[in-house]
Amino acid sequence: MMFSKRLTFSKLLFCLLSIVGCETTSKPFGSIMLLNGTVGGLRKGTLYLQKMQDSIIVNIDSVVVEGSPNFKFKTKIESPEIYYLYLKKEDGDSLNDRILFFAEKGEISINTLLKTFESSAQISGSENQKLLQEYRKLARQFNSKNLEYIQAYFREAKEGDNEVLDSIQAAMDNLLKRRYLYALNFASTHGDNVIAPYIALTEVYDANIVFLDTIASKLTDKVKSSKYGKEFLDYVERRKAQEVAE
Repeated sequence: MMFSKRLTFSKLLFCLLSIVGCETTSKPFGSIMLLNGTVGGLRKGTLYLQKMQDSIIVNIDSVVVEGSPNFKFKTKIESPEIYYLYLKKEDGDSLNDRILFFAEKGEISINTLLKTFESSAQISGSENQKLLQEYRKLARQFNSKNLEYIQAYFREAKEGDNEVLDSIQAAMDNLLKRRYLYALNFASTHGDNVIAPYIALTEVYDANIVFLDTIASKLTDKVKSSKYGKEFLDYVERRKAQEVAE
């Protein structure tokens, strides 16, 4: 009889632990981000961990650096989101002092240099950051080519050759279409990562609603429950309602 009671209690305890475990793992996002790294050449200064809140960049935490160039931050993060690492400098130059990165749970490292704080940043530990860097690599090529077209357009404008100008404009329009298709395809093929709704919201928000709806259909339930996932789905619904009203 005693053995039977113990067995029953053990089963009950197992069931309770199973329920608690299910409740814990059922949450799609929400954990701790450990951000660490170094700023080569920095001996004294203040680093701020920031994020966008109500269209304004706000400070989440700060670290005073004295002597060692190493830094550490620990913060709770509900879902993958764009954060910033900001270095307060006293040189009167507001450029090259803020590093944008995709924050998410787990350990993320940012290693950079004081003189080229933003451009030298090496970021690791974030899957969405890795995808963002992949996207931006080709996006920079589009930007570079577009700049070439703009420069050529202004050069030819002085000559007044409308035929050449029309040709350059057509090439620019085609490049823009290609960039849109690239962004749309990138978002559609990465629906299992929060980078998808982020790219849709920041790069192709004004695309045809059919394309945006296609991206929305590719998102996993986990991504839909993220910050950018919710914002994107809400935006798509508002766009649909607006077009029906028109």
